[in-house]
Amino acid sequence: MEEFTPQISSLLDQIIRSIPVFKPELVLIIAFLCCIFSSLFLDRYWRNSTFSIACLGIVGTAYAVYSQLGQPQSGFFGMLQVDTLAVYGRLIMLVLLLPILVLIREYANDKGLKNEGDIYSILLAATLGMNLLTLSTNWLMVFIAIETVSISSYVLVGYFTNENKPVLSGKDELQTTASINKKQSEATMKYVLFGSVCAAVMLYGLSLIYGFTGNLDFSSSSHIQGLISAPKIMSSVAILFVFVGIGFKLGFVPFHLWTPDVYEGAPTPITTFLATVPKIAALILFQRLFESWTSTLFYFSELTLLFITVVAIVTMLMGNLIALRQSDAKRLMAYSSIGHTGFLLMAIISSPSSDYKTLLFYITVYAIMTIGAFAIIQFLEKYIGSTALVDYSGLGKHKPLLFTTFTLLGISLIGLPPTAGFIGKLLVFTSTFDRYQNTQDVALLLLLITGALTSVISLFYYFKIPLYAFLRKEESLPPTYTTRSWPYLIAIVCGITILLFGLFPHLLSGLFQ
Repeated sequence: MEEFTPQISSLLDQIIRSIPVFKPELVLIIAFLCCIFSSLFLDRYWRNSTFSIACLGIVGTAYAVYSQLGQPQSGFFGMLQVDTLAVYGRLIMLVLLLPILVLIREYANDKGLKNEGDIYSILLAATLGMNLLTLSTNWLMVFIAIETVSISSYVLVGYFTNENKPVLSGKDELQTTASINKKQSEATMKYVLFGSVCAAVMLYGLSLIYGFTGNLDFSSSSHIQGLISAPKIMSSVAILFVFVGIGFKLGFVPFHLWTPDVYEGAPTPITTFLATVPKIAALILFQRLFESWTSTLFYFSELTLLFITVVAIVTMLMGNLIALRQSDAKRLMAYSSIGHTGFLLMAIISSPSSDYKTLLFYITVYAIMTIGAFAIIQFLEKYIGSTALVDYSGLGKHKPLLFTTFTLLGISLIGLPPTAGFIGKLLVFTSTFDRYQNTQDVALLLLLITGALTSVISLFYYFKIPLYAFLRKEESLPPTYTTRSWPYLIAIVCGITILLFGLFPHLLSGLFQ
């Protein structure tokens, strides 16, 4: 027993020294526990108590994260690394969570749900997992973080299936939510099954990598040396198995199959969450992994680069081509999200080591555009009871500001001036072309050509929205709208922000010093 006492003492010392690294996550955990307590005891007296605690928890976490800026440090035996990328990544996610929380509350109010307090605690649990994803360089911590986000996401997708309130369809026919619940339950089941399989495959790959290296820190030299020494075929299989789990969270081809059904079946604010914040966390993890594994001159460095390049090309092509045939706004945005995942992978490839300004700029702009678009879809879904594009016919003349904003967000998603989407794509294209000039790699040239081609293709499906809204006749009398709605306000703010960052990009890029 005495021989273990010094080890226990050193372990406790290391944990105590690591607490400053974990401070923002401790704030999240406290907010999570307070939300559970509030949903049980306080919501009966003040309905917005859990919502308010969740917002305060996110603001407090953001403040704690900001205090870590310019103070690189590691903790918990090197499992967590605080650096510039981790700080900015968490700040972006936390800021984006605030409008998503508002959209969720608005949706719950519209559906008459009385016990929505639990959903805020689930969202905070997912946020804890996403924060850990941005900090982790240890495979064990990465897997725990991915599963935390995944399990929380499964619950979020199926959370509102207990509603039985009738709603009006786009053709003014009474439609019970039984059919909506069936679609939502089916989406939840597909999401859980697909995610479970991907997690199992990833875990098997991690066990192989640990067997080859004896080390779980993917950025350490001993880990990389172990991969170099392992049989090429087996290490290649292990690496590809690991990419399965990350690919599930990012939704790139061929692990995108869950995306359209889940995006369509899930409540719109949950779809907004899935399309933005978890994707940012997975991208930052992928950036760390790409930076660590492509910094060597051995074959798995080339394998990683080739894999990401091929996946980015195929993902951009499939996402944008299939989006052309979509007639539902949420499915269209799902395939748009898949296409943009390919472009985000292109941003990872083009980002120079230790200079993440291009990547951070683009993921911020992408998230703002996506939140704005889904806020409009949620607003319209409330008043016309449908997300079908044909049901938007003629509504542009009744809500010109809303559909002008929708069109502006579409222009930004395409990457046309004078929007922030144009600046983001220009930065990515420029960085990728610079890398091509340095390496003369044909795969990078194909990546550039595919990115330009798919940006042109996306024009045809994004412009379906103004086509229906402004150029098609309405089939029935328009519903009565109110602009006193949080989704409406969030959409307008997102549109103005995208235009502002497009005209003055230094307002955003200057933040990432």
